[in-house]
Amino acid sequence: MIKTMKKIFLSTMVGFGLVTFANAQTDTSENPLKISGYLETYYVYDFGNPADHNRPAFLYSFNRHNEVNLNFGFIQAAYDNDKVRGKLALMTGTYANANLAAEPGVLKNIFEANAGVKISKTKNLWVDAGVFGSHIGFESAIGANCWNMTRSILAENSPYFLSGAKVSYTSDDEQWFLSGLIVNGWQRIQRVPGNQLPGFGHQLTWTPNGKITLNSSSFIGSDTPDSTRQMRYFHNFYGQFQLTEKFGLIAGFDIGAQQTAKGSSDYDVWYSPVFIAQYAPCEKLAFAVRAEYYSDEGEVIIATGTPNGFQTFGYSVNLDVQVMENVLWRLEARTFSSRRDKIFIDRDQNAVDNNYFAGTSLNIAF
Repeated sequence: MIKTMKKIFLSTMVGFGLVTFANAQTDTSENPLKISGYLETYYVYDFGNPADHNRPAFLYSFNRHNEVNLNFGFIQAAYDNDKVRGKLALMTGTYANANLAAEPGVLKNIFEANAGVKISKTKNLWVDAGVFGSHIGFESAIGANCWNMTRSILAENSPYFLSGAKVSYTSDDEQWFLSGLIVNGWQRIQRVPGNQLPGFGHQLTWTPNGKITLNSSSFIGSDTPDSTRQMRYFHNFYGQFQLTEKFGLIAGFDIGAQQTAKGSSDYDVWYSPVFIAQYAPCEKLAFAVRAEYYSDEGEVIIATGTPNGFQTFGYSVNLDVQVMENVLWRLEARTFSSRRDKIFIDRDQNAVDNNYFAGTSLNIAF
């Protein structure tokens, strides 16, 4: 990563997943209460030229075509005195519109709202409850914490956030992090009507040094009413490696299975590998390339209405320029290629098997 950006955007992996800029600003030695914010504006041009300006439905970030817009912005108050902690962050932007479309009223504007208590005097053991960032994956909603301007297909189609309660433990040497969760569902603040079964999950992270992070996360639950309950089992694994001072690599793999019907022993399976390489020749400049594949023939997560479901390769390249310590400008070009079916639409409204776009974003943290 760009060295100075680490200080401001803190894209390293510690503890409970990716640390956000807001978390990086919390210095409990000075003042337990910190106020921070983040804005991420963007312009994306989809060469399919969609008339309604909506990009493909499996994308939830940077999903508006040919318009200058706000992808994501939040203002956050964070409190931590090493015995109790809490966050309240309110957000807006096209990310919020897309990812919280199922939530009612003002819940659509909640990025984080949680409270926690340290339950051991000698160990770093906490209980937290509320709405919090997902324990799944190496990418977050905050683009400055990620190596690419846009999120991977894998990240876009697994939870960005969860609501519920968790117990978390960090070892004294900070090499191990372990968490167990009980949640309201798969990316849900409110439960699915008629669903009384909570979801469960775990996170186990090993960071033996500043160059290696290995992570395992899971979800078990149902995203359907009890009357038609289809159990879902999901696991995410990733590794992040800083191979040299200038070159880093991330490898991730998601796999999930869901019952085809209530009580069935048959399951629809989806999976997704992703690889990202980043090269930072100097403090103010970084390049990243990404290759990924997402297979969901049973259309559990991504619906296409086509015979072979969603089976798509993705490739992207991006350039990051650190304009100032708290300002990041990005450029990205990305392509999707469907392996079996024509699931995209071109500018003449014909079904095609590929999609291309180019975009730029400006991120400011304060």
